[in-house]
Amino acid sequence: MAQKFRSSEWDPFLLTGQIVFMQCLFYGTTGALCALVSPISQWHTSLRLLLDDSELRFRDLQGRCLIAVFLLSAGLCALGLWRLVRRTKLCLDFTCTLYFWHFIFCALYTSSFPVSVAWWLTVAVSVIFMTIMGEFLCMRTEMQAIPLGGATSSVV
Repeated sequence: MAQKFRSSEWDPFLLTGQIVFMQCLFYGTTGALCALVSPISQWHTSLRLLLDDSELRFRDLQGRCLIAVFLLSAGLCALGLWRLVRRTKLCLDFTCTLYFWHFIFCALYTSSFPVSVAWWLTVAVSVIFMTIMGEFLCMRTEMQAIPLGGATSSVV
């Protein structure tokens, strides 16, 4: 069978690996950014910062710094979408999957449904930002010219 430009076969192992990698990238970048910002915001770095919805608040510096960390992490994960997924139409799927699992992990960690308005707004803005930035980067890559090997033409 001839090799295609883009394979349309469904590979569950590849898909699962990409989802796990994106989840690890999300928690890794968010944790690293929390560690970098902790001297400014004077918080003790813990898992609670990542998974407890009550930590995201608009009213104090610590909560606003954590919101900024989550938004920066969404931007860095968009770079991960661009390098790993490389498909514009899959960016929304991967982003929603990532934040769906984040929601599940938060609910399991706190043993309750996230009720903080700041948490829901941060997640919504992060999903929008990560999707749009990932789609933009992937679209730029997809729109690049495909070099045709061996075809040399001289236009006069």
